[in-house]
Amino acid sequence: MEKSITKQKERAEARHVLEIEAESIQLASKRLGENFSEAIDLLHKDDNKIIVTGIGKSGHLGKKLAATFCSTGSPAAYLHPSEAVHGDLGIHQKGDPVIFLSNSGATPELLALEPVFRQRTACILGILGKVDSPLGEKVDVLLDASVSIEADPLNIVPTASFTVAASLGDALSSALMRRRNFSETDYAMTHPAGQLGRNLILCVANVMHTPEKVAFVEPSTPLKDIVIKMTEKPLGAACVLKCGNLVGIITDGDLRRSLKEVKDLNLLTAEKIMCKSPQVVRPNMSLGSALEIMEGGHSPISVLPVIKEKTTEVMGLIRLHDIFTPQSN
Repeated sequence: MEKSITKQKERAEARHVLEIEAESIQLASKRLGENFSEAIDLLHKDDNKIIVTGIGKSGHLGKKLAATFCSTGSPAAYLHPSEAVHGDLGIHQKGDPVIFLSNSGATPELLALEPVFRQRTACILGILGKVDSPLGEKVDVLLDASVSIEADPLNIVPTASFTVAASLGDALSSALMRRRNFSETDYAMTHPAGQLGRNLILCVANVMHTPEKVAFVEPSTPLKDIVIKMTEKPLGAACVLKCGNLVGIITDGDLRRSLKEVKDLNLLTAEKIMCKSPQVVRPNMSLGSALEIMEGGHSPISVLPVIKEKTTEVMGLIRLHDIFTPQSN
């Protein structure tokens, strides 16, 4: 019974934390005004990168925010304020805007950097937890990240304040995406290892299995020879060719169904088993488009013939597995 009460209290505490942080974000959204547009004007530079700096928890947030900017079309870098004065300041170039992250608004390391950045003609955006603060007086544009209460039981841990600052950073990156007309294709270019990147950047020719790895049979090929061919080249399908042109495809599923439904297996040939006029893809088609064909019908397709442009000549096979998993050499 006591253990059950403890768990209930833990869940109540968790809800309390989430509710405080959610309310803090809502209040921050209501405070946004023309200063947010000014912040976007300050950060939107075609030929420059954004420098993000902060220390402690704000430093961890700075790394995340710089990474988000980079992945969404705004080149950025995190600069540790203590390391900055020992050589790392070289990452900042003339014209690079700077973001100061500070909950107190009085971080000594940032106060020491402010005149240094001014000498380098930098414009500074502050995401600060206290508007009336030393840093608040020095930045060019200020975003108010203040909270009335932290979410932890002691009201001292950067919880709600961290969440609000992080949300303002996400709001900046999203607004910059719109300002830059950042598209899915642009996003894919910065995420080539992700599935979205693969689907948009790579085409069928990049991942398909070439003819020497594909099982080919003729319409008259008997069942036994079909099985042998598909065993020798196990891609889950055999292409049926007539005079060098594709007329059908036989999948592992077609074989199983034929073995189950027909009594005299000696009578079976490729022509009687194959799927006639199968779905096909072209080599220059994107993986995303091939995936839509595979998953867009009444029943999923796991393998497709790849056909040369404007012909029925088979150039290879592509499997669903190939779209999601890079092939190893």
